Amino acid sequence: MEFRKIRKRKNEIGIAAVKELLIQTRRGVLAVNGDGGYPYAIPINFLYDEESNRIIVHGSKKGHKVDALKKSDKVCFTVYGNETIKDESWAPYLESAVVFGRCHLVDSLEDNIRYVRQFALKYYPSAELVEEETQASGRAVQMFVIDIEHMSGKKIQER
Repeated sequence: MEFRKIRKRKNEIGIAAVKELLIQTRRGVLAVNGDGGYPYAIPINFLYDEESNRIIVHGSKKGHKVDALKKSDKVCFTVYGNETIKDESWAPYLESAVVFGRCHLVDSLEDNIRYVRQFALKYYPSAELVEEETQASGRAVQMFVIDIEHMSGKKIQER
């Protein structure tokens, strides 16, 4: 599939900046094809794995997101951040990234636990706490992997 290019090319940021935004940002919005043809978009914690070019998210083993992904694996994931003030204090600049890909549930318990650990290292203050949490609730968490097909980003001023 041919993905659209950024309309205002002067606002586009490079892929390196997009990846850095994905690495640094703590929350994003995952959009799936929900019930009745309506989009279903939810804020979610995530991990960008640059080496595998994947986004890893977690959630429950049941629910709207899981049902939607079983019907269609196509997703859109968006993050925004790096707000800076340059010219006018009331009109900040902001970077955003949009990712398109295919999301699947991690089926293997071994892979699921590995992703739980990898994911938790982004959010927990120590590897020791990660291990405690993984042992306590790692089996109850469902991990999801988004295989990235396209990503783009831009910087805009909010005015």
